[in-house]
Amino acid sequence: MQALQAQDYGYLAELANSYRDASLAALKKEAHYNPRLSVDALCFQYGEVRINGASTLVGALITPCALWMLVVPEQATLSAPLEESLVVSLPSGRYRMTLERLPNGIEFYQRCILNDLSELESLQEASRLAQRMMEQNLVGEWMQEIRRGKALADMVAKATVKDSDGT
Repeated sequence: MQALQAQDYGYLAELANSYRDASLAALKKEAHYNPRLSVDALCFQYGEVRINGASTLVGALITPCALWMLVVPEQATLSAPLEESLVVSLPSGRYRMTLERLPNGIEFYQRCILNDLSELESLQEASRLAQRMMEQNLVGEWMQEIRRGKALADMVAKATVKDSDGT
């Protein structure tokens, strides 16, 4: 695997800062906002996916509320405007991602992997979580677990509980 270059790290830092500036006020209003976390782009590597002729970086974005998987096309080499969504094939499965446009012109595709990081104690813990996800291609397993949890929550919400007297 080829190491990222200095300009890649600079661009990812700009992306994270721009995302923070554009989203922090809304994130702070979320019930699961975690003040111990900040916005950070982590565990990026060169992707095998090419989008409109552009090479890509694939990695994770941590926010005070969620862990996102990102595909970031190299903006300068795009041969056409980006579509609103993209299906990406990774070793762990196929994922539909949506286009995010930041006010400063940065565009990338994203998919929420975990939407509640309120129990994490530090950015270091969030970093380890993102690193594990990227190293082990756990996205598929995590998505299955999220679907299971949503199905269970739906089932519990629809259940009627009665005592032995039927009331």
